[in-house]
Amino acid sequence: MKISYNWLLELIDLKKSPQEISELLTGCGLEVESIEQFQSIKGGLEGIVIGEVKTKIKHPNADKLSVTTVDIGTEIKQIVCGAPNVGVGQKVLVATVGSTVYPTKGEPFKISKSKIRGEVSEGMICAEDELGLGESHDGILILPSEYEVGKKAADYFPVYTDYLIEIGLTANRGDAASHLGVARDLKALTNCGLRITNYELPQITKSKSLIEIKIEDIESCKRYSGISISNITVKESPEWLKNKLKVIGISSINNIVDATNYVLHEMGQPLHAFDLDKIAGQKIIVKKVKTETKFITLDKIERKLSGDECMICDAEKPLAIAGVFGGIDSGINNQTKNIFIESAYFDAGSIRKTAKYHALNTDASFRYERGTDPNITIDALKRVVNIILEIAGGEIASDFVDIYPTKVENTQIEFSINRFNKLIGQIIPIDEVKRILVALEIIITKETPMHLSLSVPPYRVDVKREADIAEEILRIYGLNKIDIPSHIKSATVFSVDEPKYKLRNKVAEYLSANGFLELVNNSLTKSSYYNEDELKYAVKILNPLSNDLDMMRMNMLFSGLENIQYNKNRKASDLKLYEFGYTYFVKENKYIEIPHFSLLMCGMKESESWNTPQKPITFFTLKSILVNVLKKIGIRKISFDTQENNEVFSNYSTISSQGKILVEFGSVNELIATKFDLDNTVYFADINWNNVIEVSQNTKFSIESISQFPFVRRDLALLLDKATKYSEIEKIAVKSEPKLIKSINAFDVYEGDKIESGKKSYAISFILQDDQKTLTDEDIDLVMNKLIKQFEKELGAILRS
Repeated sequence: MKISYNWLLELIDLKKSPQEISELLTGCGLEVESIEQFQSIKGGLEGIVIGEVKTKIKHPNADKLSVTTVDIGTEIKQIVCGAPNVGVGQKVLVATVGSTVYPTKGEPFKISKSKIRGEVSEGMICAEDELGLGESHDGILILPSEYEVGKKAADYFPVYTDYLIEIGLTANRGDAASHLGVARDLKALTNCGLRITNYELPQITKSKSLIEIKIEDIESCKRYSGISISNITVKESPEWLKNKLKVIGISSINNIVDATNYVLHEMGQPLHAFDLDKIAGQKIIVKKVKTETKFITLDKIERKLSGDECMICDAEKPLAIAGVFGGIDSGINNQTKNIFIESAYFDAGSIRKTAKYHALNTDASFRYERGTDPNITIDALKRVVNIILEIAGGEIASDFVDIYPTKVENTQIEFSINRFNKLIGQIIPIDEVKRILVALEIIITKETPMHLSLSVPPYRVDVKREADIAEEILRIYGLNKIDIPSHIKSATVFSVDEPKYKLRNKVAEYLSANGFLELVNNSLTKSSYYNEDELKYAVKILNPLSNDLDMMRMNMLFSGLENIQYNKNRKASDLKLYEFGYTYFVKENKYIEIPHFSLLMCGMKESESWNTPQKPITFFTLKSILVNVLKKIGIRKISFDTQENNEVFSNYSTISSQGKILVEFGSVNELIATKFDLDNTVYFADINWNNVIEVSQNTKFSIESISQFPFVRRDLALLLDKATKYSEIEKIAVKSEPKLIKSINAFDVYEGDKIESGKKSYAISFILQDDQKTLTDEDIDLVMNKLIKQFEKELGAILRS
């Protein structure tokens, strides 16, 4: 949220610099993110002076240039000028050597002494767009003859200077979404008085309202106030108003709209001005309209209404989306003569749903969503009417109309001083507590030495409990004044989930040590990633912050691919990433949360090096990492299965143990990768963490002594059908001789013209060892012959010599 320093000082009797105010606000919870100087003419016309052209001759080396001499008060300078309208005797604006020029369009540039086509030029005679004074570039700006030579340009072109204070406003502080709201906090912090503006109006001669008001949607609209003004003149706003709005980033539209924007940012009360002559039947009806009703907003976009919006209507048609955006048919234009100004109090939840549904974020909805003050609708009208009468003329055409069916009452809170002192661990004097409460406009209705009965005004929508009162006192008193304890008391706590966290940390530490980076992604994602069948089980967000965050994620892949896309766009394409997170589903009206560990890999295994050639990450790189991860947590007896490729995976495989699938892995389907603009292969593994924990806890550990007897290696070269998988060979071998075979490894796979078509050759090594004796040649031959017979029988293998 943007605050003008000058504007703020108009509301509070405070003499502090922007930096000092920044420190005060940040200390009380209104964190100041930046302070920037604002100048209505950028650069403040520093180094720009009034000059008089003394002579002008044609440039000897350029047809369209002139060589002039210009008196700038202190001396006469030679300046080369390309403007066709430059002439002797003219008063002009001169940018002197060393000054910086800030054009209306384009980048600023510094003026230096130079030679232009061989002629010395010591400055620049300026056009209005070259100094940010206008848009014209038809020629230099010629000044009135009475302007004094040598005077600073700023003496004739006043520069409005201010400071923009940008506050990172939290969602609960709707009361501070205005200059008045910020001034209230500064008043409580500094004991300075507020300069309350006189909101009284000239005497109203016509007491009857020209507009009849009816509220049908009383849930969405709690109060509706308005007033009519006639015979106004819609025109450009005065400079003081345009400058105030420009500081906080609001573009001037016209004097009527600017006046409503001014009051919104000063008081925090959104206002809307309607062209009175376009209100059919002279009626305003606050209601809901039919679903699919078409409505064109001020941005000229036709929107289909959901039927849940609170709408401002006349006797025939909708005029505005209440609290969000006006309609094009009733807006203010240069022909408008009579206006009706709305000042209302709308339900925050209703406005939030409407704004999110239509993807509209306006200054009005920003404030209504956070909660406004129901008790200032009339004061805001008085303030804006005074401004409009001053800058647009006209007269008040009616008395106020104010429909307020049920008054919004103050919140009553009982506050215990003893509980407050225990909560913060320090005693704050009761007089200071009461001073802060009164400064925050919280009324003390009853008090005893250690107890206060409080009445909180409704604009403080975030103060509903005793703990909220404690927070308010602390932020004004100063958290820095609370002593830090000299010792910490703690107790040893054991959680049944602690072993699970240890297991998770063990895996994370292993992966981090092997060059992986941990991801922490949002559990919210976009529904467009999923198909209709998947969305039947999705956990959807009722009021999403945006269309990109409208549901809970159903897999770990898409958020990971977003990370890879982000890094790739920043020239980082060699990535090894892991994430621990959850996926979410709803089945039979029950919400399900499933923990996962995911891995993503792409690019090269190692960074570029002079002594090591780079090798790309492959399917087997990921597979080896997964095997090591499972070994790290004690799961060694695993089996691999190749599955049919699906919408997510190519080269789809699974790892199982004890009858449970632990990991699904493979390369990401090319169609999915393309959606994220990824042209290189991405490898992905999804670890079902619940299954991993269960298998890990069921795994029994035993300690065995190291065998005293040597192991023996034997190799076989087997010719097999091309469809035969290595896992089948491994299963048959282990089943045939589980006691003596300690390990199996495929160290070569060959497919080519040296073997018959449809076949491939596996070179397999077997490590044999007996824990009770040294194996003889006869023992080894017996085992190998047994293996060969089983391979021939079950796989149709042929032994290659």
